[in-house]
Amino acid sequence: MEIRPILSAMLRNKTAPLLIAAQVALTLAIVCNALYIIQDRLATAARPSGADEANVSELRFYPHRAISDVRGMQLRDMEAIRAVPGVVSAAWTNQVPLGQSGWNVGPIVTSTDQQDSPVSSAAQYFTPESIIDTFGLTLVEGRDFEAGDYIESDPQVDRNLPSVVIVTRQMAKALWPDATSVLGKPIYMGGPDNPPVQVIGVVEKLQTPWASVGDAAEYSLIMPMRYLDPFTRYSVRTEAGRHDQVMAEVEKVLLGLSNDRVLLSRRTLSESRERRYAGERLMAGLLIAVTFFLLLITASGIVGMASLWVNQRRKQIGVRRAIGARKADILRYFLVENLMITTAGIAAGIALAIGLNNFLVSELDLPRLPVAYLGLTMAGMWVLGLLAVLGPAWRAAAVPPAIATRTA
Repeated sequence: MEIRPILSAMLRNKTAPLLIAAQVALTLAIVCNALYIIQDRLATAARPSGADEANVSELRFYPHRAISDVRGMQLRDMEAIRAVPGVVSAAWTNQVPLGQSGWNVGPIVTSTDQQDSPVSSAAQYFTPESIIDTFGLTLVEGRDFEAGDYIESDPQVDRNLPSVVIVTRQMAKALWPDATSVLGKPIYMGGPDNPPVQVIGVVEKLQTPWASVGDAAEYSLIMPMRYLDPFTRYSVRTEAGRHDQVMAEVEKVLLGLSNDRVLLSRRTLSESRERRYAGERLMAGLLIAVTFFLLLITASGIVGMASLWVNQRRKQIGVRRAIGARKADILRYFLVENLMITTAGIAAGIALAIGLNNFLVSELDLPRLPVAYLGLTMAGMWVLGLLAVLGPAWRAAAVPPAIATRTA
């Protein structure tokens, strides 16, 4: 089929083709970036925290009057929790993964002369028990804490720090990218002016309470320290399938031990995940809706344009059919015409998509758009254009020559 007659016909009536091409370009630019943002947000929300989320809960208690013996309270509570049937492990913890509030320390450096650090801030977990057992973490190198590693710190009296620490694999990789083992290596928490702390273990994953985007979500360290704070947070891991029942009993037991505190909250790490990533899921849902409506509007525009052109060209169609044009020729004419318009819109849309992504990268710290998403969206727009014009083109090809010339 000759392209020149189709192009000449479009140039005589440029407004409609230009509007459709512009609509295709805008749709491609928005949909391409929206699809990538949706994928990125959902992938972020699905990242594993490293913990056994379904079987770990945190309970938070706040004292409504002074606690005279914080250490004794913590020990009694731990004894009572561990006595509940179905409890696998429990620990006093200052924070939990995905909890959205907690402690951090930074920068983390590895020598006294280091000026800049790839780890500007790290989540600071501390506990007098085994977080590895309680959270269900995977120890990939070294060992867990032993009895002699634990220290006590009273925030009203001292600022004691332990001499050993456990770090995450991602944090170890950031601090020592070329090291085959990080055991025994020193880190300086808060800068080189502080005393060094020795790495004795590495866990596969342990997300921070904030679970920020990127590798920083796993910049966490664990310290063996009993923190004598009357504000209490216990983490409890239970047997699978019995979590709700066991945690209800744990809550009942702890409330029965003392009447000088109130229960602030009890939630699983799975619930913490839901709260932490509610914004990401909401954004993904909104972008899915926007993408659907944009595609619907673009398809409707193409259908409307093609239907209008069919009505305007009924006589032309009839004449062509009368001199021997087949239905397939008429159908192909409209499909090629739409393909040309869509291709022009796609070419402009690629430039718009790249420009929009550059803006999002610079202003919102989003990742750069992969080329594969451009290719996928281009193919989708071509298919959408062809499917949208197929109905009107088929109706045009089905018009008998006598009727087309008489009613034109």
